Amino acid sequence: MRTNILFILGFIILSISACEQKDPLQAKKEELKSQKTKLQKIKTSITELEKEISAMDPDFAKKNRKATLITTTDVEKKTFEHYVEVSGAVKSRKNVLISAENRGNINRILIKEGNEVKRGQLLLSLDIELYQRSLDQLETEYALAKTMFEKQSNLWGQNIGTEVQYLEAKNRKESLENQIANIKTQISKSQIRAPFAGTIENVLVREGEMAQMGSPLVRIVNHRDMYIKADLSESHIGKFKKGDEVVIHFPSINQTIQSRISSVGQIIDIMNRTFSIEALLPLTKFTIKPNLLAIVKLRDIEINGAVVIPAKLIQKDNKGDFVFIAKKDSNELIARKIQIDRGITYKNNTMITNGLTGDETLINEGFRDVADGGKVKVVENVL
Repeated sequence: MRTNILFILGFIILSISACEQKDPLQAKKEELKSQKTKLQKIKTSITELEKEISAMDPDFAKKNRKATLITTTDVEKKTFEHYVEVSGAVKSRKNVLISAENRGNINRILIKEGNEVKRGQLLLSLDIELYQRSLDQLETEYALAKTMFEKQSNLWGQNIGTEVQYLEAKNRKESLENQIANIKTQISKSQIRAPFAGTIENVLVREGEMAQMGSPLVRIVNHRDMYIKADLSESHIGKFKKGDEVVIHFPSINQTIQSRISSVGQIIDIMNRTFSIEALLPLTKFTIKPNLLAIVKLRDIEINGAVVIPAKLIQKDNKGDFVFIAKKDSNELIARKIQIDRGITYKNNTMITNGLTGDETLINEGFRDVADGGKVKVVENVL
């Protein structure tokens, strides 16, 4: 029994000692928590009192209303431009697939893909052995026919022989001349030459293969005579003419150039209801190839001194479109709601046709949190 009493007394002494050695930092944290709780209660009480007084006294509400934090931006008066953007492609007027005009075995190919060639340069040749044999035979016959015609012509000049004999000799000679000319033409067609200076894009045959009449042999391209072709909706008829400026962007290589319309199509495609335009492609420092995708921008509207604002700041109510501006009222900055008429929007900017004069200050960040007549305060950033 005595032992139990001593144990209890020891426990009580230890507890008292622990309380006396309590951490000062912990005590301050607890006191701070207690004070914050009291402050929150006071703020809540103040808010309730302000609401009750504001309901009873409108002047008090006006004097004690809180300002909404905002940022501002100026209304701009500038030249407003609108562009039509359509997809187009690079085309070449000298992008030619050369085909065989004769049937024959390919015995020589003198070029490779990527070679630069000059106009008239020999590219490949077909076997002309049969044509050459025919030519040799015809030339032999022609030599005899020519001799016979000369002799018959001399006799006829001396009134010897008949006119029929003279005409037959002449006809034989001229017929052989035509046959020789035809054979030489066939031989020349067996020599495939470059129709213009350019680059060999594709060689589609090999030596030893048989070329058929009309079969493709070589593709040759001239990169100095290229243009852009694009199709426009028929709704744009009359908006563009030859000589108008265009901006051409090549998204694949991220390059942009400026050019002018070189021609406007006069026919509507019945399948897609479009007409074509072409723009000259000037020489560039970067590589452009036929069929490269291009985005063509054509300016269809240009208005000087237009009132322009960011499209995102325009809101709508039952009366129409409106924006908020920040306006001085005594010593306060007040939000004012302005009804507007909007015009065309391009690249996130909208032209305003009525409601703004161009000297207003628009509420930017925080424009959805303000009310007409509400106090506002301009800051650098609204979080």
